[in-house]
Amino acid sequence: MHSKDMDFVQMLLCFLLCWTGVSAVFNLKYTVEEELRPGTKIANVTADAKVAGFALGNRQPYLRVISNSEPRWVNLSPAGLLITKQKIDRDAVCRQTPKCFISLEVMSNSMEICVIKIEIIDVNDNAPRFPTNHIDIEISENAAPGTRFPLEGASDPDSGSNGIQTYTITPNDIFGLEIKTRGDGSKIAELVVEKTLDRETQSRYTFELTAEDGGDPPKSGTVQLNIKVIDSNDNNPVFDEPVYTVNVLENSPINTLVIDLNATDPDEGTNGEVVYSFINFVSNLTKQMFKIDPKTGVITVNGVLDHEELHVHEIDVQAKDLGPNSIPAHCKVIVNVIDINDNAPEIKLLSENSEMVEVSENAPLGYVIALVRVSDNDSGANGKVQCRLQGNVPFRLNEFESFSTLLVDGRLDREQRDMYNLTILAEDSGYPPLRSSKSFAVKVTDENDNPPYFTKPHYQAMVLENNVPGAFLLAVSARDPDLGMNGTVSYEIIKSEVRGMSVESYVTVNSNGEIYGVRAFNHEDTRTFEFKVSAKDGGDPPLTSNATVRIVVLDVNDNTPVMTTPPLVNGTAEVSIPKNAGVGYLVTQIKADDYDEGENGRLTYSISEGDMAYFEIDQINGEVRTTKTFGENAKPSYQITVVAHDHGQTSLSASAYIVIYLSPDLNAQEQIGPVNLSLIFIIALGSIAVILFVTMIFVAVKCKRDNKEIRTYNCRVAEYSYGNQKKSSKKKKLSKNDIRLVPRDVEETDKMNVVSCSSLTSSLNYFDYHQQTLPLGCRRSESTFLNVENQNSRNAAPNHGYHHTFTGQGPQQPDLIINGMPLPEVRFAPVCSILQPATATSGKGGWGRGKSVVGLLTQP
Repeated sequence: MHSKDMDFVQMLLCFLLCWTGVSAVFNLKYTVEEELRPGTKIANVTADAKVAGFALGNRQPYLRVISNSEPRWVNLSPAGLLITKQKIDRDAVCRQTPKCFISLEVMSNSMEICVIKIEIIDVNDNAPRFPTNHIDIEISENAAPGTRFPLEGASDPDSGSNGIQTYTITPNDIFGLEIKTRGDGSKIAELVVEKTLDRETQSRYTFELTAEDGGDPPKSGTVQLNIKVIDSNDNNPVFDEPVYTVNVLENSPINTLVIDLNATDPDEGTNGEVVYSFINFVSNLTKQMFKIDPKTGVITVNGVLDHEELHVHEIDVQAKDLGPNSIPAHCKVIVNVIDINDNAPEIKLLSENSEMVEVSENAPLGYVIALVRVSDNDSGANGKVQCRLQGNVPFRLNEFESFSTLLVDGRLDREQRDMYNLTILAEDSGYPPLRSSKSFAVKVTDENDNPPYFTKPHYQAMVLENNVPGAFLLAVSARDPDLGMNGTVSYEIIKSEVRGMSVESYVTVNSNGEIYGVRAFNHEDTRTFEFKVSAKDGGDPPLTSNATVRIVVLDVNDNTPVMTTPPLVNGTAEVSIPKNAGVGYLVTQIKADDYDEGENGRLTYSISEGDMAYFEIDQINGEVRTTKTFGENAKPSYQITVVAHDHGQTSLSASAYIVIYLSPDLNAQEQIGPVNLSLIFIIALGSIAVILFVTMIFVAVKCKRDNKEIRTYNCRVAEYSYGNQKKSSKKKKLSKNDIRLVPRDVEETDKMNVVSCSSLTSSLNYFDYHQQTLPLGCRRSESTFLNVENQNSRNAAPNHGYHHTFTGQGPQQPDLIINGMPLPEVRFAPVCSILQPATATSGKGGWGRGKSVVGLLTQP
């Protein structure tokens, strides 16, 4: 139950701060009265802790009790309710101490500490009680007024105001009471003689002694006090002091002197012989710890003194002579038990397992992992203890008033070190100091702080095409140093596309990282493809990493060569060659394609059957050439079978049936052996260029010489002079009327005069001046040659250089040709003159294109 007048600030004590600034300990304080029935709710610790800013977890139990000073009285439920387990009896535990507390230390799931203090409020549930039902006292009749006699007091387990506060006696005018307070705070009464006694008048008195506490309402206890008045003894023993205070070391050996009491009595004989003793109401513990010599009054140690059990003993001693009607003397001996450093510090580790402490590797700096309580039963400097943590470890101790917290003081990494052996050393400040130590293990628990990592960032596998679907390709491997599910790795293929299709239609991966092909691969379609594999652990949340996998599809000789040249019809091709073809004549060229690569696609050609004696084939380029000439008795056709085969491990081939016809109408271009066509072409172009160059030089020299010797018209001069004339809008053919023959002074038989237009080019025209109209236009790119040889010279001209070069068709060709047409043979006088053209047109830099011709005709 909460106290109604308790301030909330008092209920929630200020929490303590570690030097790191992290809140490590919270304090809650409650008050509860004793005598509550079992099951009574004291407080809702969970709610109060939340209000105080205490971090609680999300699951029960929210708080875990790690220390309880009175587990038989109070308990904390899983929901955080503080309840009583049985009736609380404060007087049984705290006796008469003014403050009585129950202490609990609880820890949350986040390892924060909360200290709960429960103050037990005393209830006046006990009445004072005397040890006996009567007290008997003998008093000499000569006792002077003011003489005191200590009375045995009553006891009350209640404390404070509920304890004994006063004593009363039945009202009378002979005796009175004086209340005194002992060293332990208890009250005692002393009977005081107020008037002179006379045994002869009255020898006995009976009173009621009452002890009353300060409760509301108060409770009391009574005892009968019987007083007997005896005859006088002249002198009574007397102590030097009414109170003696002595100090005795605890653990003093037996018979150690405590004090030597001395009470004097001037009487002689038995009246002066003094006897010492403890008063009857001295506690049994005191009687066990000390003894008194009845004759000498020496008090010695009789047991094991323990400062921690009781540090002050009050001994009431009386001295009485042996005479009749003796009046005893009383004194009090206060024995202070001096503490010595006889108790080593005691270390208690407050955790779930006293021998093993667990902490997460992700615990931040200042995180509380355990409580350490160090106690020393000694007092003063002997009980002042200092603790330290031995070794260079990522932990430290933070000391508070009644306990210490063990905190994380460095980075923890289970993968590097998962266990620490810690030793706490406690040493008190006594002389000599006493030490104690406690060793325990700290286990670092795993957290999912490491993603899986692949052994290689890139994987590559070579796979032959046409693989069986479901065949194993390769295995990837990822490791995770975490434990349990945090280190359990699973694999999956990240979605992507290969040639427009999902990568999952190509490959799949199982939980062990083994990758299998889903389909048969085709090298000709997909030579290589890449995808990513993800490794994911089983943590919450999971961590992932990726690796790239490259699949290279290797070629297999699975494609048969296909003939492409020459075109085949039903596997057959027909070609024709001249019948007079010589050895090495190119018959045809065989070409085939193979979609495979490397040796699987490299082709070699051969002739497998047929007329193999007449033909051969180049294995590399497939050219089929003749090896023999064909005679008059040759067959009209020949047949061969040509095979193209690849170089795969299992060779594949294709064949073509070639039919070769011999044709008499075709000219054979003999080609002996394989010739480099490019080289032939280059040589031909070079030869033509040289011939043209020589021809140009020859014609230029010839024209210059003719211009000087016969003073004829110079073609280039004419071209230059007429170069700026306006072009004719129409092409005009050269007619025979445009040419006139003029006799020459010099006869040149078997010669040919040449008149060139603006320049010499490669086009040559021959014409005969007998025609009525010359269908020949003189262009810039043309030259006209006139041949007027006689018949005799013509018949002898087959070996003439020019005739051989420009006619080229045999001895029966006509002498004069205009654009390839023969003209009638005519003889002229050996006279040739240069005629001006009937029409001349200007051209750019020379004669007009095809507009007029000026020719030189010679007469044989």
